[in-house]
Amino acid sequence: MSTSDDPLSVALFSEVFMVGQLARARLSKALPKGMELSHFSVLNHLSRVQDEKTPAELARAFHLTRGAMTNTLNRLEWAGHIHVRPDWDDARRKMISISPAGRRARDAAISAIAPILAEAVSEIGADKVRSTLPVMRDMRVKLEGDGEM
Repeated sequence: MSTSDDPLSVALFSEVFMVGQLARARLSKALPKGMELSHFSVLNHLSRVQDEKTPAELARAFHLTRGAMTNTLNRLEWAGHIHVRPDWDDARRKMISISPAGRRARDAAISAIAPILAEAVSEIGADKVRSTLPVMRDMRVKLEGDGEM
């Protein structure tokens, strides 16, 4: 059997894609008014790393083009959720950090989506979810290492 018609691979990735699509749709509806999933993702990342990042670093972290990341950052800056300052060592670059308003927006988003996530884990079962995480993590690492799909 060739790898192009491997039913296990097709079934796995079909499920992964569908779960991703359904999760994004469900979480997007629960986010606070005006917040998009991409905004939440960037705010959550900046909140976790607790350090300034360049737009290029953020684009790489999310596997996006610089243009797509710039659009998201412009919207977050307009909303007052991030601070943008010049890089003192290289004036051509910008440095991005989360603002206090951005932390509050991220926390509000977490409060809105946490019950949805907790319910899903509870219904599936914590042990079953826990046993799936290493496989999902290995898949993510493999796909990140391969670069573009």
